[in-house]
Amino acid sequence: MLTKTAAQPLSEQLADRLAHRIRDRLLPPGARLPSVRECARLQGVSPSTVVSAYDKLLAQGLIDARKNRGFFVREPRTAPAGPLPSARREQPVQIDATALMRGMFHRVSDKPQPGMGVFPADWLESGFMPSAVRKLTSAKAINEVSLHYGEPAGDAGLRQALARKLGDMGLPLEAGQIVTSVGATHALDIISRTLLRPGDPVMVEEPGWAVEFARLAALGARVLPVPRGPDGPDLAVMARYCEAHRPKLYVSVSVLHNPTGHCLSPASAHRLLQLAGQHDFHVVEDDTYSHLAPPHATRLSVLDGLQRTLYVGGFAKVLAPNWRVGFLAAPADLVEPLIHTKMLSTLTTPALLEKALALCIEQGQLRRHAERLRARLDGARARSVQLARAAGCRFVAEPAGLFGWVDTGVDTDVLAQRLLDDGYMIAPGALFHAGRQPSTLMRINFATTQDAAFWRVYRQRVSEL
Repeated sequence: MLTKTAAQPLSEQLADRLAHRIRDRLLPPGARLPSVRECARLQGVSPSTVVSAYDKLLAQGLIDARKNRGFFVREPRTAPAGPLPSARREQPVQIDATALMRGMFHRVSDKPQPGMGVFPADWLESGFMPSAVRKLTSAKAINEVSLHYGEPAGDAGLRQALARKLGDMGLPLEAGQIVTSVGATHALDIISRTLLRPGDPVMVEEPGWAVEFARLAALGARVLPVPRGPDGPDLAVMARYCEAHRPKLYVSVSVLHNPTGHCLSPASAHRLLQLAGQHDFHVVEDDTYSHLAPPHATRLSVLDGLQRTLYVGGFAKVLAPNWRVGFLAAPADLVEPLIHTKMLSTLTTPALLEKALALCIEQGQLRRHAERLRARLDGARARSVQLARAAGCRFVAEPAGLFGWVDTGVDTDVLAQRLLDDGYMIAPGALFHAGRQPSTLMRINFATTQDAAFWRVYRQRVSEL
């Protein structure tokens, strides 16, 4: 909070706070700042202090003053990387992937963050990960692993462990069909760069992960949003896209969808795969939340046997976000082109952490760790749901997995700015749509919203809107 006892004047404190949010895209381009009087009320300062702060931001080129309209975060001067489908051209993609990641994971305070995309660090702490690394860090082992490039497809031991793991899940395949990556997002990027050319149409789920929308747009793809329901995508919309645009890809989080938590039904999965065969497009299945999934959840890759599907997985959600170990599994005829793309971007991936991860899988430690996480998450979810409902939130999807999708009844972009002043970052609903429009929805992290203190602040801020 601003403090009158600080050596720095209040106007400079306020200008620095707003400048920080603008540079980290917590205040996105085009966002309207509160009016002078409203900002003064929210910050507990005089209007003249706000005027001085806004003048400083104008001088820095961070905001624009529009006559009779107010102050707005300055728009980027570059044109968007790729067009949206004709039906959505009036709503350009406004989300920058790097900026969003900075905003979503930026540490705004020491409080639990409701909009966080991962488990809290203390949930992920373990003894088996350091032990696995120690086993591989003798001088001899370090020299063997570090003084030459690794295998282009990734560490052979890890790929074999992953093949066995996927086989147990119902997806039999050879280790040679697996390519490791620097996290799941990198695996998605390898696939996109291999199978797409600028201008190619790609179907994505909406709501969905905003980084994926922005990443595809940055590659020049035409983003075709498909509404996602409880059982799966709107197949009628997909069929119309297929007739009108002949899409090359469909990207799906079929299990514990982000942000709704929905899981694909078997009937919807079968119809989707029939559509893919009929219209000749590939399906990319992002199974990021597989370790948290219910037993026997329906997966497109399992039903299809990696004919038209490509499977993407990672370990950031349950193991160590900064290890950045991910992978993809693909039809045999696509493996070499995918490896070629990987080599153009990273040459190879770090073998040390891949070997350590293989140990964690082979010795059963990762499985037991995931079981403990799921049990702890079940309890957290129950508490969080109770608190959210007591605060007036309505769940628009049945609570499941790590995230809840709730209706607040107010514009969550505006609410997000109010809560930042209290040290809380939320994930407003607009982030999860290809064309960023105002929304009353927000995504909450069940592991970080068990704190009644947050919900008291939340209720106060909602009452002010």
